[in-house]
Amino acid sequence: MPSATLSNSAQNLLTNIRRVVKGDTPAIEHVVIALLAGGHVLLEDAPGVGKTILGKSLARSLNCDFARVQGTPDLLPSDLTGVQIYNQKNGGFEFRPGPLHRQIILMDEVNRATPKTQSALLEAMEEQQVSVDGTTHVLPKPFLVVATQNPIEQEGTYPLPEAQLDRFLIKSSLGYPERDSEIAILKEQTKRHPLESLEAVLSSEQVLELQDTVKNIEVSDVLLGYVVDLVRFTREQGRGVIGVSPRGGLALRRACQARAFLEGREHVTPEDIQDLAGVTLGHRIYSVTDATGTVGLEVVADALKEVKVPV
Repeated sequence: MPSATLSNSAQNLLTNIRRVVKGDTPAIEHVVIALLAGGHVLLEDAPGVGKTILGKSLARSLNCDFARVQGTPDLLPSDLTGVQIYNQKNGGFEFRPGPLHRQIILMDEVNRATPKTQSALLEAMEEQQVSVDGTTHVLPKPFLVVATQNPIEQEGTYPLPEAQLDRFLIKSSLGYPERDSEIAILKEQTKRHPLESLEAVLSSEQVLELQDTVKNIEVSDVLLGYVVDLVRFTREQGRGVIGVSPRGGLALRRACQARAFLEGREHVTPEDIQDLAGVTLGHRIYSVTDATGTVGLEVVADALKEVKVPV
């Protein structure tokens, strides 16, 4: 079994976030799973349902360097990566790092930034480094991007490129809260926002320790075969549907290991794979005729029905 102390630390993180984000939304667990798995998370939903609050709640719960970036059409790639500035005192150039050099980055409304600016995230999210004027700068650890976006049919948004979507371990959605949860939101924000009193429960060193522990959660060869069969099913659809790459299979395995750890188990189960397949694989499937991204979830649902579940 995973260390009880480590498992409790991860559960404390979940509990801390739920002090602010009300409702039984799986997006809270998805954000924590992404953190434990060393991946990034994309939250897509209508404005006003709490995407930014969820990202801020995670950041405040961690004693890590944090930066928030607002996606706008005039945001430049250098606004994220940093720039070389000429120093008149010493007659040379010095590097001024941008917000990507923090540990936790909340990229709010990422799809309001232009595709050129969105592409500045690619190297950072995959290789944890940025290149500026021919110089490579290694990013700190842990490194997590929590990006939010509005539905692409809304005015002033740019669809994320397929390569960008593939960098997100998980794509999740909060949805609207239930009636009781919405009443609680109205009551608790009468005088001040509960986010203001939220305190950190994990340090950056503890996060790295949790991530290392998650890597040791067992995934049997049979379940690895199940993951591969699901991924391969998505590639056999034809009709202009582009299936999941090997990176998607890796993402599903890592997410399942993190979920098993959260629940205090030392091994992954078929239920972990089934529960997380949609949020880890759906956004990696696209079709030239699909503008809303619903085809991916439909293909994953078909895969879960057709591919035999290992006993």
